[in-house]
Parts: sequence; structure tokens; C-alpha cells
Amino acid sequence: MGVPTDRKYLKSHEWHQLDGDVCTIGITQFAADELTDITYVSLPRVGKALSAGDSFGEVESVKATSEVYCGVGGVVAEVNERLNDQPELVNNDAFGDGWLIKVKVSDAAAIDKLLSADDYDRQLTE
Repeated sequence: MGVPTDRKYLKSHEWHQLDGDVCTIGITQFAADELTDITYVSLPRVGKALSAGDSFGEVESVKATSEVYCGVGGVVAEVNERLNDQPELVNNDAFGDGWLIKVKVSDAAAIDKLLSADDYDRQLTE
């Protein structure tokens, strides 16, 4: 399948891309494809504190509702407001315009505990 190598992953199909002390988080294209047509995305408010492993919202589709998880601790700095009116962005561009939140991380080294692209890709084929 191939996933971008410039980010880290959770087994639950969230990607994390660190830029300085801000981590952008979304779901993988695999997850978006499995959910099929995404109809609604529930995201936290800016300023909400998150710990690694916390659920921070839900992605709803015609097929299922899935919780989404944060792999790093920090404070929500931004949410993708475009998803309020265009939740299909997650289906169309999961690794780009379909990002979910940006977190100002409290410990940037925590991202090293997440799966590499190769490890995540291997998980998909097992």
C-alpha cells in the first residue's frame, strides 16, 4: 500500500507529523477507505489538554463511527474547521487537507515511541 514516511503511526490508524513542537494528526488513507463515505467529524476544542492514548474525537461514516486517538501529549492548538462543512476531505486527502487536529506537544521525544511507516505498513499486510 505504501504510507508516507515523513510521519509516525498508531496501530489504530492515526498518523502524526511533527514540525517543531506542533504535531499534526489525522487518520490514514487505509482507515478512511475502510470507513467509506465520511459524513461527520467530531473534534475537540482548541485548548483541550490531551495525553498520549487519549481519544480526542470521532469520525462517522455511512458504515461506522470510529474514535480517533492521540499518540502524544499536549494541548490542542488548532482543529481543521474545514471538516465541519467538508468531512469528505478525510476520504479524498487523508494525509493532506483531511488532517484533524494540531497539538502543541509537551514532549516531542514521545513521537519516537510510535510506529514507523514501515512498521505500520507491515501491520496492514499481516
